[in-house]
Parts: sequence; C-alpha cells; structure tokens
Amino acid sequence: MDKYESKITSAAYPAAQIYRVLSDLKNLEKVRDLIPKDKVQEMEIDTDFVRMKVDGLGQKITIVIVDRIENDTVKFGVEGIPMDANLWIQMKEVSPTDTRLKLTVKAEIPFMFRMMIKGKLQQGLDQAADMLAQFPYAAWQ
Repeated sequence: MDKYESKITSAAYPAAQIYRVLSDLKNLEKVRDLIPKDKVQEMEIDTDFVRMKVDGLGQKITIVIVDRIENDTVKFGVEGIPMDANLWIQMKEVSPTDTRLKLTVKAEIPFMFRMMIKGKLQQGLDQAADMLAQFPYAAWQ
C-alpha cells in the first residue's frame, strides 16, 4: 500500500472538541445542503458511516469509521471502490487553543495510475488539512 500524508496544520480548538465533531458522521447532516446534488445522490448518514452514490462511479460507496482513539485519531475505511484504501485524521493537542492535525491515506493504487494520482492526492490532502484546521468546531457543539 502507498502512504500519503498531509502537511501538519493547526486548529485553534482543544482536541476533545475537534474529536467530538469528527468522530460522529451524523454531523454531516448539518452541511448536507452544501453538497452538490449533481455530484452526490442517495446519501445515507449514520454515526459510523456515510453511504452515497457519487457521480462518475456508477455505484454506491461507503465511508465508514473503523477506529476511534478518543481525542487522538479517527480512522476511516472506504467500501465500494476497486481498491483498498483508508484515511485517518490525527490530532495532537499542544495547548487548549492549538491542536495539530494531520491526514494520512493508505491506498493500494494500481501502478499505472500512481503517477497520475500522486500529485492530486497530495494536493487534496493538504487542502483537506487546511479546511479541517479552519473549521468552526465551537459552532458544532
């Protein structure tokens, strides 16, 4: 499996507050209306999984929480795609107003696609890390 890591970002919240939001996928209900309906359909959301049909894939995929370490890590698996992949979000509280975040993806990407995907995957991870660092976690309590 290939491993990709985001840059480390800093969120201005305690790890416990970030963990409460990220470890419960039902929180996605609050942003459901922001998800483009032409890209994602038939979305089912529960505490431990999100199942959806994504434009271009032709089948439903499921993102499932496979492990939680309180105030430290949330690990996700992906089902319904033609490769093994998982993602985890790590949190390290430096102070109550500074938690460092890092995203890691492990994926079994076929050799012929690695060079095409590597740069975009790295860019996407870094953007996701930036987004998670800027997220208003206090508003989601």
